[in-house]
Amino acid sequence: MSTGYMGKILMVNLSDSTIEEQDIPDSVYEKFLSGAGLGGFILYNNIPAGADPLGPDNILGFVSGLLTGTGSLFTGRWMVVGKSPLTGGYGEANCGGNFSPAIKRCGYDGIFFKGISEKPVYLYISKGKAELRDAGHLWGKDAIETEEMLIADLTEKRKPKVACIGPAGEKMSRISGISNDLGRMAARSGLGAVMGSKKLKAVVLDSAKTIKTNNRNEIKDLSQKCNKWVQFQPWFLSGNGLRILAAILRFLPIQTAMDGMLWKFMLRKWGTIALNQYSSELGDAPIKNWAGSNLDFTKEKSNNINPDTMMKSEVSKYHCYSCPLGCGGICKGDFPNGETHKPEYESVLALSGLCLNDNMDSVFQMNDRLNRAGMDTISAGGTIAFAIECYENGILTKKDTDGLELTWGNTEAMIALMEKMIVRDGIGDILADGVKIAAEKIGKGSDKYAMHAGGQELPMHDSRFDPGFAVHYAVEANPGRHTIGSQMYYEMYRLWKKDKSLPGIWLMYRKKSKYKVTKKKAIHAAACSKFVNVLNGAGGCVFGAQIGVDRVPFFEWLNAATGWNKTPADYLEIGKRLQTMKQAFNIKHGIDPKSTKPNVRALGQPAMTQGANKNRTVDLDKMISDYWGQFGWNTNTGKPSETEINFDQE
Repeated sequence: MSTGYMGKILMVNLSDSTIEEQDIPDSVYEKFLSGAGLGGFILYNNIPAGADPLGPDNILGFVSGLLTGTGSLFTGRWMVVGKSPLTGGYGEANCGGNFSPAIKRCGYDGIFFKGISEKPVYLYISKGKAELRDAGHLWGKDAIETEEMLIADLTEKRKPKVACIGPAGEKMSRISGISNDLGRMAARSGLGAVMGSKKLKAVVLDSAKTIKTNNRNEIKDLSQKCNKWVQFQPWFLSGNGLRILAAILRFLPIQTAMDGMLWKFMLRKWGTIALNQYSSELGDAPIKNWAGSNLDFTKEKSNNINPDTMMKSEVSKYHCYSCPLGCGGICKGDFPNGETHKPEYESVLALSGLCLNDNMDSVFQMNDRLNRAGMDTISAGGTIAFAIECYENGILTKKDTDGLELTWGNTEAMIALMEKMIVRDGIGDILADGVKIAAEKIGKGSDKYAMHAGGQELPMHDSRFDPGFAVHYAVEANPGRHTIGSQMYYEMYRLWKKDKSLPGIWLMYRKKSKYKVTKKKAIHAAACSKFVNVLNGAGGCVFGAQIGVDRVPFFEWLNAATGWNKTPADYLEIGKRLQTMKQAFNIKHGIDPKSTKPNVRALGQPAMTQGANKNRTVDLDKMISDYWGQFGWNTNTGKPSETEINFDQE
């Protein structure tokens, strides 16, 4: 066996309480890596076509990355995989925190669950022994309470690591996620609902097996060189300075390619909230349920979420496992524990600009409450914005909303509606499964206000600003994701520095050129998908990757950890295989690849008449067809050929 991975998974059958170790051949790791690659391989081969995502045949997997625990940097991500109850296809959620190394220290690359328990349980692995324990006393507790109780009960020499659901997952909200490290969320795809359907409250890990590597000295040398790039931090702009810069850039006819080091400077100083005003001014942030613009969320409103203002609450930096950057933060305030995780940009804009809410304190409060409930902040904000627009247009009345006056920026009504969604009360029961299902239940033309792709609510990056986001919102097997690719992401990944067959970029270009459909853009988009598949197989962080692969050596770390001698092009070929496998999974489960395009409003149809994205339209159909062609799939249907689908157990 090569090293870097553990060579085993654990399969837990909740229906009959059996627990089985399964050996995974080296050949599987060489073809699919670990992490989400291994997870997708298990799902494809073991979930029968047509399986109910909330039924016993669905499999839920917690997977660690191939590079986690090897001494490499930015490689502490863990992923949850399963058939998504939100989209009906391949589901994947990604999280930082401290859970990824704990999976491998139990001796496994992944822990998988099938079946349904008769009563609430949690899995406990300690000292090489895995057992299911009663979780009746935990059912109904929020995610942070649950983690604190388990740590208090089970700590011996070490604190165990915990992943768990809150009330939203228990009630099988299709926009619920899974929590780790007191509020870090694996939020997307609705996989918290799968955990709730299986009556699985938590996974608790406490073991200390060694994670072997092929050449730890080489990994150390590579990490030291990488860290020099990370630690370099010159003086940087203030939060207001970023807003002014964005306002200036908005008026220029040209655009400069984004260097990931600039993004790194922002992350190191503020974290992702650096984008709050910057993206609002520039046109990157969707406003007023994607119907508004920077002219609706003016400087006076967005000043309340200025990153410098929000940072006044931060009392310490937060680093995920193996991260030298530390973009997270712990904030003090009026919260149940007196502190909370600093909200991410996605959460802030979903709960502010998307709903025209300019009350910063409410953003902190709602973010903390949603984390405790285990509900995705992106989907929750998108669903609230949808409900407000339905109310504005008379589709929902005050009677329908249980007396709530759902007007733009009505903070009290937003909070009350959020609480109803968490507990599935009244109108909240309809909205707790996201905008697509809510629109189907409400009818009356409400679907035109439902901003989603394939069932998943759109994130806080406007595809009219960067058409590359539109492509990935549509073509990924897990649609509506912002962490995979865009035109800007390709600029930051700098993949052409390692794979010379990939096209480079112009340092400056006209903004209008972003909307022209070219073969080169299809190559860029496909390369992003391939690379992020590799990244998610390694347990890598997209923020680290965005510094550039010539500075953060994921390919070299993989070779040093495993003893392989693969080129970057070889790894991207693995990424291509993984993308094809996920596409095949969706087709196996009845998903038409042409059905996952985002709401046409996100494509500028009709085009906006004012604001940062005025007169911008995305020709998505041609972009999708060109993208499929890069994988060798049918350019009309998006289906791989039978010869490309070969993912059987080996």
